[in-house]
Amino acid sequence: MSKQLFKHTGMLAYFILRQNRLRISIWIIALLLITLSTANAFKDLYQTSEDRQAIAQTMLNPAMTAMVGHSDGLDNYTNGAMMAHQMLLFTAIAVAIMSILLVVRHTRAEEEDGQMELIRSLPIGRLSNLSATVLVVSGTNILLAFLMGFGLYALGIESMDLEGSVLYGAALGATGIIFTGITAVFAQLSENSRGTIGLSFAVLIIAYLIRAVGDVSNETLSWFSPLGIPLKAEVYVHNNWSPILLLIGLALVLLALAIYLNSIRDLAAGFLPSRPGKMHASAFLKSPIGLALRIQRTGLIAWAIGILILGASYGSVLGDLESFFKDVEMMKILIKPVEGFSLIEQFIPILMTVLAMLCTVPVLIILFKLKSEEKKNHTEHLLSRGISRARIIGSYFVISIGSSVMMLFLAVVGLWSASATVMDDAISFATLFNAGMVYLPAMWTMISLAVLLVGFLPQFTGFAWLYLVYSFVVVYLGGLLQIPNWMSNLTPYGHIPKLPVQEMDYMSVTVLLIIAIVLATAGFILYNRRDILG
Repeated sequence: MSKQLFKHTGMLAYFILRQNRLRISIWIIALLLITLSTANAFKDLYQTSEDRQAIAQTMLNPAMTAMVGHSDGLDNYTNGAMMAHQMLLFTAIAVAIMSILLVVRHTRAEEEDGQMELIRSLPIGRLSNLSATVLVVSGTNILLAFLMGFGLYALGIESMDLEGSVLYGAALGATGIIFTGITAVFAQLSENSRGTIGLSFAVLIIAYLIRAVGDVSNETLSWFSPLGIPLKAEVYVHNNWSPILLLIGLALVLLALAIYLNSIRDLAAGFLPSRPGKMHASAFLKSPIGLALRIQRTGLIAWAIGILILGASYGSVLGDLESFFKDVEMMKILIKPVEGFSLIEQFIPILMTVLAMLCTVPVLIILFKLKSEEKKNHTEHLLSRGISRARIIGSYFVISIGSSVMMLFLAVVGLWSASATVMDDAISFATLFNAGMVYLPAMWTMISLAVLLVGFLPQFTGFAWLYLVYSFVVVYLGGLLQIPNWMSNLTPYGHIPKLPVQEMDYMSVTVLLIIAIVLATAGFILYNRRDILG
């Protein structure tokens, strides 16, 4: 291709980097802080090999393998092996999300908003914007890999040597780069940013499921997942670099494909066929809630299918989990039986906590769509037709609340339907239903917090995502990291009774509902009073 096609790529890359200097810094610092603090916590919590081998026994069961991945280091569970086994996958998912959002923001989203047309009117090469975006996001991943690797080595933990630490960072960076390539390709295939984000996150979810199934039943299958390949590096155990080279090779192929597709398509066009809309909108589509539902329909359906499959994948391993409990004496020592409940039933609250937090992601995306519509000046068209602000934000609020019920219900259905086929004495649907739906007040509190942010401080909506990540760390990993209870109590998920093991706590649930109502009411009032951007 002619150099003219990439003219001023460096200038555009500098411009994109300057636009995102704060956003990229926050991502890198947050990932570093969580990773380094966790590594340091492991060193203090599991000081002897006996302590580490005890926790290694808990990682043998299929449910934990499905969650965190397979490891060959369980026989000699050093701090390094423990760190790579329990943290690498979740950190890689966070890096993938960062890469997806950054690529979409500066490719299809800019094209959709008309900014690309403005850039193309300048003496800029046809492929310069995509190339600059890829350079910035890939550079961010390389910088993260460098800081992560040498940061872990700087902790001075005995089993975390220089090669293993650099490989840990390289695994994260390679994961980010391959999802940069995946998103860049989808930005050419889809006609809008919603489609690009939906397809990219669908690949992320499918990659997690393929890896989970592969790690539990057939390890060859894990090689077909971009989240399974980094785990094959066996960081701090065998330090195998070939999976990282494979990821980089695949990423280069995807990036080349994205650049080629970008070179042969028209601006604002996509390769995936889209149906022409109807000549006249229905009465429901003409309403604010109908419009809000229509523009998020594809993403909502994709998330619903993903949540159903995720619930089924966890349910499919519960049968093997029961056998594991029978065979491993260590489990009977580590998990104190609760009278009247099986050990599997004691795992149900853990699974439900993870599922509830994952279900919170799409409902927050739905609500924050209002902010992006406002930035695109779409909201003013509704307001100019005599529709009140309360109806507009109320539409997104109602859809978000309704979606929370649907997502949790689908997760329960998936978990129950799969577990019923693999367990001799299956857990009743009512038990799983109660254990799952009890998390609704926590999700509604998060939704109400999002309403408050949109109504009062729309520029700080990212706080809701940080709060969700914090909730995941302190509630899901709190027991493992021995995090103080007061930190868990700072999140709504920390106040949910762990059904069916614990009794229903109506007081905690009622307090959460009251907090949710107060936050939502404040958000509605403030949204009515603040200036609308567009």
